[in-house]
Amino acid sequence: MSAEYMHIGIPITNKKPGMTYNEGAKFWVSNVDDYDYKIEYLKFEEGTPFPEVLHRNPHVAYKVDNLEHYIEDADSVICGPMDSGSGKARLAFVWKDGAVLELYEEK
Repeated sequence: MSAEYMHIGIPITNKKPGMTYNEGAKFWVSNVDDYDYKIEYLKFEEGTPFPEVLHRNPHVAYKVDNLEHYIEDADSVICGPMDSGSGKARLAFVWKDGAVLELYEEK
């Protein structure tokens, strides 16, 4: 099993310059390469399908080689697994040891 750090996701209430809007999921997201330390800022809009817990808590994202294994190892599943939107990956958000983790598996 392998997990590689990708970014930390931080929910915000005010949009930052350069953020991209995801119309289907109703949230704004920054490019992690625009910030030191691989920070992803997220601003959720009303009607987003993402659960409230993601609007209020930061998450740490990992690229994993076996999504199901890491989901089974989690304390609980927040949402997912789901398509990443690009069709090239699947992801899930889970609670593990008191932290919110994003698990990302390329297809």
